[in-house]
Amino acid sequence: MHTEKLIHALSNGLVAKGVRVIALGIDIVHMPRIEESLRSFGARFEDRMFTPAEAAYARAVPQQRAERLAARFAAKEAAIKALSLSEVGVDWREIEVIRDEDGGCRLALHGKALEAMRNAGGLTALVCLSHDGDYAAAVVAVASDTAEQEGAQELAA
Repeated sequence: MHTEKLIHALSNGLVAKGVRVIALGIDIVHMPRIEESLRSFGARFEDRMFTPAEAAYARAVPQQRAERLAARFAAKEAAIKALSLSEVGVDWREIEVIRDEDGGCRLALHGKALEAMRNAGGLTALVCLSHDGDYAAAVVAVASDTAEQEGAQELAA
């Protein structure tokens, strides 16, 4: 999702529909760290951390491979933080960044990640990616139709 779309959704669109942000996660990744993992572990690193579609997207432009993977890694970390999944042991590929035709990105959750969002009362997870210089960053916002649900209150704590 483009930054403007995320800001609009958080500021206007979601509130107008009775949807509230119940959890927020952010992460920043130093791209040389991803480059080192690719050099050291190659395909094993990609296979463990990224879905086949994410890896294919990154490989499509070799000079942007590390940048694209770093942004997706940051999104996965931000989702783990937003959904309090650090103690759950979620598979990295259960959190997937999907690139839309308009260039925006969205988050698709599977398995334990999807279950955690639903248990918290979340309807969707919005994602915003960015990169500059040697860094990539992501913000994930979990949205619900009611912030008063028990799970939403636990996430906010």
